[in-house]
Parts: sequence; C-alpha cells; structure tokens
Amino acid sequence: MALTLASLVAARAPSRLISRPVMRLASLSPPLFSGRWRRGGVKGLRLAGFSSKAQGTPQTEKKKKNKKKPEPQPDLFETRLAKSEEMKNSGGNPFAYSFQTSHSSKELNEIYQDLPNGEENEKADVSAAGRIMAKRVFGKLAFFTLQDKEGRIQLYLDKSRLDEDFGKAKQWVDLGDIVGVRGTVKRTEKGELSIYAKEWSMLTKALRPLPDKWHGLTDTEQRYRKRHVDLIVNPEVRETFRKRALIVSEMRRWLDNKDYIEVETPVLHAQAGGADARPFETHHNTLGMDLTLRIATELHLKRLIVGGFDRVYEIGRIFRNEGISTRHNPEFTSIEIYEAYSDFEDMMELTENLIRHLSHTVAGKGVIPYEDETIDLDTPWKRVPMATLVAEALPNGLDLTTLTSSELDKAKAAAKEGGVSNDLLDGCASVGEVLNVCFEELCESKLIQPTFVTEYPVEVSPLAKPHRSKPGLTERFELFIYGRELANAFSELTDPVDQRQRFERQAAKREAGDLEAAPVDEDFLDALEQGMPPTGGLGIGIDRLVMLLTNSPSIKDVIAFPLLRKLPSDEDVDPEQAA
Repeated sequence: MALTLASLVAARAPSRLISRPVMRLASLSPPLFSGRWRRGGVKGLRLAGFSSKAQGTPQTEKKKKNKKKPEPQPDLFETRLAKSEEMKNSGGNPFAYSFQTSHSSKELNEIYQDLPNGEENEKADVSAAGRIMAKRVFGKLAFFTLQDKEGRIQLYLDKSRLDEDFGKAKQWVDLGDIVGVRGTVKRTEKGELSIYAKEWSMLTKALRPLPDKWHGLTDTEQRYRKRHVDLIVNPEVRETFRKRALIVSEMRRWLDNKDYIEVETPVLHAQAGGADARPFETHHNTLGMDLTLRIATELHLKRLIVGGFDRVYEIGRIFRNEGISTRHNPEFTSIEIYEAYSDFEDMMELTENLIRHLSHTVAGKGVIPYEDETIDLDTPWKRVPMATLVAEALPNGLDLTTLTSSELDKAKAAAKEGGVSNDLLDGCASVGEVLNVCFEELCESKLIQPTFVTEYPVEVSPLAKPHRSKPGLTERFELFIYGRELANAFSELTDPVDQRQRFERQAAKREAGDLEAAPVDEDFLDALEQGMPPTGGLGIGIDRLVMLLTNSPSIKDVIAFPLLRKLPSDEDVDPEQAA
C-alpha cells in the first residue's frame, strides 16, 4: 500500500493515540517543537526544552487567558514532509545519493581572500555542500548561509541566473536542509564572499527544524540528549571533539615513535580485576558463562610484558558500575602504558613529557586556562609524598607514617581533629587507610597546579611494589590537576607470593561485602609465576585530560554520547495531559 502524507504523520504519534483522528494529532502528541511559523523558514522557532527561559509562570498563564485565542499553527514536521513529497512529485529527489564538492568553505575563503568587494571571478567553477543555517530573501535575490565541516560561506542566489530553480529554492529550502551548489565566486558590495550559484541541488530535506537562532540549544541536558543538534548549532562543541580526536591520534603517534606497541585486550572478562570498582555483569549464552565488562586493561597488558613485549599500550573503553558526576561516566576511555625495566620515576617523566607535548600540540602553548584558573604545564611539576600533604593539612602537623599499627586510634583522632567525618573513619582498619582518607578529604581538591602525589599506603595499592626504603608505603603516584586525578602509576608488583597475599586480602574484603574489591586472579598469578621483568605502569584518563586541554567543565562535554537517565516513554504520557 502506498504511504500517504496522513499515514506518515500518524506514524509519528504514540501508539495509544493513533486511534484518534489524524487532524488532532498535533494537539494530542507532546510537541518537540513549538513556536511561530513564518514564511521563508523557521525563523523564531523555539525548540521545547532548549531555551533556558522559564515558561508557564502563574502570571503569564493568567495573562494568556485574557488574550484572544491564537490561530492554530501548522505542524512543521508535516509542512516539511509535504515539501519533500512535492519535490518527489516534481521529479526531484529530496534525499540524494551523492554530490561532488571542489572546495570547503575554508578553502574558498583562503583562495579568494583578495577578491575585491563587488567583483566576481567569472572563471571560477566551484562546488560546495553543507547545511543551510540562515536564509534571507529579497525579491529576486536570496542569500543562504551554508555550513560545512570547516566553517561557513554565503550562497548568492539570483533569479536572473537560476530562472525557475530560484523559485524552487525559495519554496523548498528550509533552515537545516543539506544542499549542494555550483557556481562562480563573488564578493558582495558589503564584503561577503559568496558562491554565485549557477545550479543547486537538494541533498537531504531536514524534516525537523533547527533550534531558534536567538535562544539556541542552551539546556544542558537537551544538548547531551540531542548531541547531533548540539554539533550542528554550536561550532565550539564540534571544535572540542575535533581536539579530542587530535589528542588521541597525537598520543598514539608520540608513543609509536618511542617504540611502544599498541595492543588490544578483551573487553569481556571471566572476573573483574585491575582496579577497585564494581563491574557491569553479563552472560554468554552459547558458552553458558557469566562475564563482566572490563574495569581496567592492566592485568592482560602485564601478561604481555611477561610474554616478551617490553613496551605496550592500549587505548580502550572501560566500564564501571558507579555513580555519575561532572568527573565520572560509567563508560570512559583510558590509556594504559607499560614499560619493562622501568619504575614509577620513569613513568613520572613519561607522563609529564606526554601531557606537556599534547598541550602544545592542541593549544599551542603550555600555560592554559581552565575554568577560573591558569594551569602551568611548562614549569617542572611538583612531586610530594602523600604523608607530607596530609601533615600540612592536620592541625598538629602529625606525620601519620610515623605511627605503628597499634596507634590506629591516635591516627583517627588526628584525622577527626582535622575535619574528617566519623562515617569515613569508621571504615578504616589501618593507619594507611586513615592516611588515604585524610588525603582525599583534606588535600586532593587543593592541588590546582600539576602535582605528583607519591608514596601511597600499601593497603590501597594492591598492584604496586613496596617502597624500596619506606615500609608500609608503595612506589606509586597519582597526578592531580585542578583537584582532579588524571593519572595513576606504579612500579609494578612482580613478586607472585606478595601479589597472591594482597589478592587474598582483597578477596576477604569482597567476602565481607565490599563489592568493589577484586577476587583472586589465578590466570594473572600464573603469569607472574612465569616471571615478569621490573616494569613501570601508567594509566591516564583520556576524558579528563581532554576536559583539561579543551577547558570543558564536565566529562559529558567531551564524551559524544554520555550515559543519561532514561526519560519517560510515550506509554507513560497521559493523553489528557498531552492534549
């Protein structure tokens, strides 16, 4: 059966409302777009939920009652769909297969930057394609703004040159449509470089309009949910993701040039390991196996070191079943790097050099703005033991590493005096755990400039080598910038007996109810027992690094499609409320 316009419109309505007359669908369905329809496009449209202005206050509602009831406005989806059908009926195709372009907007602006105002290069024969972002019609002239991947350029449409195609462009082209154009190059009297069109083609008819020019896509949640629209209307968002791609590719190039080998390890694990985190669980039907999504790439990468690869790295997705915040997303990207015959001091040098290099590559400098601070990546980074920072934060200046295991109560008393809550201290079973909690609560947020925090307690570092001269501590560092952890590294533990004991302590915590503690990994222990060379290991959170280098306040700003809470479905909508 051939589809009619009415049947297509009906298909958009919630299933429980289809039995109502088609003519009432616009009033029954919760509209995505609301606003005023004007000839020539969607000027003045406001995308519901995208404007930050409050709507529907009691005062405005009262005023509305006193006004004359407005005339019903046409449904914009239906109007655009009708234009699409009209194009088909006229022999056109509103959804083209391809279009050959000769130049981008950026290239045209560079090539013809010296073209004087009011002049045309009649020998030019150029073609470009992109989305229409603005449309102005003045009788027999029209000016469209075309946006492609590199910028914008004006289209100059003249009835005397296009003949009947000029009328079609006026009638059929709306904001958001994707068109192709071929013509000469002309600079208007006002200095606007333009493609002086000889012909144009509709490449894709957009059935949904763009957000209002003035209000735009401002609601943060809607920006994340409608990322495709966000990218269309906000050039700075496209630039952020372009820089993200550059950061990742430059990171690969830098490591490849230093003889590191990029590898891939499994995403599906028989058991979680390599970090303290709660995993996502799944099941393989054919094998009848319960599996988890990986919470780290660490253990498999170290098994490759055992196998003889001296320098390896992996850039991959990590999945942790944890909370969501401006710094946390359950699905994120990390890079882990391992180098045989090195230690955590070598990893410090690598981290500082790599991140400084990336800053100069992406931002062109090593001193960069972030939020309300200026971050200096050029000056040598501070290196300080955790216990030193905590002693500076405690009122009595106590160095907790001087206490013995029997002085746990004294450590807790000092922490409480410093402002750490009892709820956090109650879960501490050792002085090392108290030290770590004190650092997280009293020191971490104050580390604005790049700082390597070193010498972590062994209790919170199950995969790090014991410090070679300080009992109870490990050769581990974490990098903090703007109060956020960006990197974590160890002199990797290579003693299989010590590693088994630490795994067993973690397993005991798990048995006691700690869902983030890891079980004993026999496969990894088997590899260690085969012999692993001294190794330095490093993990960097790529999302947080991109946040820093692009001055983005939230992790959702640098993840194209972050996980968001599910919205109520159409089935949950009350028809009377929708009306």
